Amino acid sequence: MKYISLVALLFPLAAFAGDANYTLVIREHRFQPAELSVPAGAKIKLQIENQDATAEEFDSYALNREKVVTGHGSATLYIGPLNPGRYPFMGEFNQATAQGVIVAE
Repeated sequence: MKYISLVALLFPLAAFAGDANYTLVIREHRFQPAELSVPAGAKIKLQIENQDATAEEFDSYALNREKVVTGHGSATLYIGPLNPGRYPFMGEFNQATAQGVIVAE
């Protein structure tokens, strides 16, 4: 019975274990890479690392996500599964330069 309880507790963690990991870096108010290819139909874990001293807000209407990333900080988003397509995102605080797209294929 203890074994079944342990498995039941760990099962939700297994759902995240298979997520593909991707990283976006914010440097000089730009996302790098500006275009990120991911597999369609898969859940992904997106790590955003801000190397700038100022905060930036990852914002995507297409993905229905927004997250403030502090200066020299990081944030994690879980997205998907995505249908094939292009999902633009931007940095809310530096819209002129912080632009990018996630391409699900």
